Amino acid sequence: MKGKISAFGIILILIFLVTTGCMEITQYGNTVTYESHPTSLLYKISYGYRINCSGSGDYEIRYDCDEPEVHSGTVLSTIIHDSSYVIKTLATYNRIYSWLIESDINRDYNLGLTAEVSSNSFMVPDLSGEEALDISEIEIENPGIIAQYTKAQSNDTIIFIDPNNQDIKDVANNVIEQTQSDNSLIIAKELFKWLKQNTRYKVHTRSNYVQPCSDTIDSETGDCDDLSFLYISLCRSAGIPARFIRGFLVEQYQAVAHAWAEVFVGEEVGKNGWIPVECAGTSNNIKTEVNQNFGIESAGHLRLFMDDGSNESLKISLSGLSFVTYGNRIIVPEDFVDVDSYSIAKSSKLVVDENGNRSYNQD
Repeated sequence: MKGKISAFGIILILIFLVTTGCMEITQYGNTVTYESHPTSLLYKISYGYRINCSGSGDYEIRYDCDEPEVHSGTVLSTIIHDSSYVIKTLATYNRIYSWLIESDINRDYNLGLTAEVSSNSFMVPDLSGEEALDISEIEIENPGIIAQYTKAQSNDTIIFIDPNNQDIKDVANNVIEQTQSDNSLIIAKELFKWLKQNTRYKVHTRSNYVQPCSDTIDSETGDCDDLSFLYISLCRSAGIPARFIRGFLVEQYQAVAHAWAEVFVGEEVGKNGWIPVECAGTSNNIKTEVNQNFGIESAGHLRLFMDDGSNESLKISLSGLSFVTYGNRIIVPEDFVDVDSYSIAKSSKLVVDENGNRSYNQD
């Protein structure tokens, strides 16, 4: 008997609306000030699987646990719960604690880690695109990134990210034509606006299910994975390198599995040229969505896995705990994610001036 459980399909259902925590409260002329929200956090997070092995017979358990990272800040300490792991680097960038357990004894396992995290919100202040590269410049100056992050990605059977899908190509071409610009940041922003105007966030009624981008553009609905895959497909179809990020959204009493995107617009913008994009925001106001979720990664975003553009990377990201049993062996896994010692180090108001420049004003 063989079982497999997605690391993200089972952990938790997204039960709160995805925003940076801001609500628009004041507007003076063309300057908008949003409600104060946490922009610097300290917390402990524990995640992984508790596994009960009973009955009789042999078994094999495999689990790869992602090491946490933050965009801005640091992981202060990490404690691994079970010492029988080995350390691997998967999909180019990702440090993993990996367990392969082969046994015939009855016992309980606690596979996972506890990390102490200090995180800050990250924001690209200027969305004018003045410092970003044109798409044609990215092609010349960064051909490796173009080759790595503008192609389709699939597992063995499904193309999840597909810049060659005709409907997606049509949208990307129309946005470029209407924008009348070759600037990568401006086009990525306009594609984000299209996404927010033409799709809405919707939790799947079935667990362990991620839609290919073709289903999302047809249904005009999707969860964080689906909307991120569609946005990445749109950007790649326009010639803008894009990749997906998986992790958690952390709040005081909970952390939920989450996915978002990054786009490459040139080395002078963002972090090494990459800017974060939160695709699962739920505001009906497009201007608010851009202000709060384009080029911003909140302090509550904890990174676990970063795509390297390969099919293998996507398959690893969609996989999780797996086990094989023989005889009358029974394996009962229980995923867990716990947040403890949560404190807000700083709260700030997001201010967008008349020129569209963004800044944080501390309370």
